[in-house]
Amino acid sequence: MPSRAWTREREGGAARIRLPPPYTAQMAHLPTSTGATEATRATEATGAADATAGTEATAGTKDADATAGTEDADMTDGADAPTRPPLKWAGGKRWLVPHVRRLWAPHATHRLVEPFCGGLAVTLAIGPERALVNDINPHLINFYRQLKRGLTIRLPMENDSAAYYAHRQRFNQLLRDGRVKTAEAASLFYYLNRTGFNGLCRFNKSGEFNVPFGRYARIRYDRDFSGYVGAFAGWDFRHVDFERLPLRPDDFVYADPPYDVPFTQYARGRFSWDDQVRAATWLARHTGPVVLSNQATPRIVALYERLGFRLTCLSAPRRISCTGDRTPAREVLAVRNL
Repeated sequence: MPSRAWTREREGGAARIRLPPPYTAQMAHLPTSTGATEATRATEATGAADATAGTEATAGTKDADATAGTEDADMTDGADAPTRPPLKWAGGKRWLVPHVRRLWAPHATHRLVEPFCGGLAVTLAIGPERALVNDINPHLINFYRQLKRGLTIRLPMENDSAAYYAHRQRFNQLLRDGRVKTAEAASLFYYLNRTGFNGLCRFNKSGEFNVPFGRYARIRYDRDFSGYVGAFAGWDFRHVDFERLPLRPDDFVYADPPYDVPFTQYARGRFSWDDQVRAATWLARHTGPVVLSNQATPRIVALYERLGFRLTCLSAPRRISCTGDRTPAREVLAVRNL
């Protein structure tokens, strides 16, 4: 299968991502599933410029769509607090939970490993007794570690622009002072995530958090996160490159790396095509069960097939662009040793 890059087109002054014409034919041989309809997924909010920062921004772990929204902790679906994500997170995979849960069920006594945890929607919904959870975003991992210790937020939280920018300034001061592993930093990170534009996690070239104030009419803030203490009791949170994770031979690995799209960036560094190949090759070497999800670009499909994964195409609720195009995106679910 030839590798074809995505193309950018200008429509109404906004950049739009479109797959090349042979895309449909290249995907036609893959089995498909239409059961992915539970929640919205987002693509990158390229129009979320921060007028107060005046610097080039770096996107967070997953891509967000200003028009589609993010995976929201308020969307409980009747679930108890410890089973729902505590953060808004662009690119969350709650819609994929039923697919992964069916694959996980025969291996429920194993440890679950998530190398790119993001909003933690899948692992929280599955609820393994033991888990190794990793992300390259240090602020995200500090927040989860503080939840494991029973975080209670005491700082004032309100949906107000002046309060937001004051808390953002304080958070950036903590970053400059090297106090990123504190409960205060975790509390501020939560507030900024809930109140900032579209749940983005974005930093400028100076390393400062620069997401602007959000556009929400109403926000529900949580203060007591003690409900997560029991859920996280057997979970180990790491902040390392994924290849440094100490995998056990029978670990069940669920991996959702940053999407293979030209604008994909990961934390403060770009997740390149070489990183996509490196992640897929690392996962293909694992002897235990592996479930891998990604944007179904032709070169991703070709890579995963070449490495021996079994693929299924899914129609995701996430949308490809932030220009108003509501065409559902295509994702691939790749499995090995299952």
